[in-house]
Amino acid sequence: MPDKSARTPEKKAAASLAVEDLTVGYRTGGVVLEDVSLTAPAGKIVALVGPNGAGKTSLLRAVSGLLKAHQGVIHQGRVSIDGDAITGADASAVVRRGVAQVLEGRQVFPNLTVRENLLTGAHTLRRDDERREATYEEILDLFPVLRQRLGQRAGFLSGGEQQMLAIGRALMTQPRLLVLDEPSLGLAPRIVEEIRDVVRAINAKGTTVLLVEQNALLAFEVAEYGYVLEGGRIVSGGPAAELAGDERVAQYYLGGQDMSGRRARRTAERAGR
Repeated sequence: MPDKSARTPEKKAAASLAVEDLTVGYRTGGVVLEDVSLTAPAGKIVALVGPNGAGKTSLLRAVSGLLKAHQGVIHQGRVSIDGDAITGADASAVVRRGVAQVLEGRQVFPNLTVRENLLTGAHTLRRDDERREATYEEILDLFPVLRQRLGQRAGFLSGGEQQMLAIGRALMTQPRLLVLDEPSLGLAPRIVEEIRDVVRAINAKGTTVLLVEQNALLAFEVAEYGYVLEGGRIVSGGPAAELAGDERVAQYYLGGQDMSGRRARRTAERAGR
């Protein structure tokens, strides 16, 4: 039997993200983000929650280099990876710094097979066949259902399977920072739990995760630190456990539920395994 460890791809150090005093607008309208600051320390999971229209997508575009493509403008502020500014950089430059984003809406290529979709994400490894194959196999180990669907067109997958494929494709770049935009949107509770476990597994392998969600139950359960974005401004930030127990946050984002006890139970369950 071949040594599976021999194909394990070389790990890159997790990246840190810093957004400082960021103000963003669009040429077609006014300001959508104002003086936004947040950090995602290397190797951590950080959640950003907020309602529709809060500015979450605009913030992600500023981080991932997609803002210009949507007629967006950074009026002031700084975005940096490991202390090096990427403010206003295009998407390809951001990818080269080790950042990958999974867009909202499970945007896979419906007419390509699962295998073909995954390999479209391998452009950063196109000159390294061994690492590309090792990364590909590692992703299939993370998502066993995709291994069973390799020859199937992505358009025929379930919503949950498409989300797994979208995440897997992003992981083919071997990111140091993975940005997830609403990964639980429209998925059944059982699939949301699977996505939660996958996020933890990705982070445990040494990747920083910025998790953007309306589903605060998921976000604060999996993250170590969190922020709340409303009306283009950060209105709250702190350890996820504290935010989950905050009365105002619970009222508006958790349906009145105090999640601190649930987090404690989950932590105890994981420690006992």
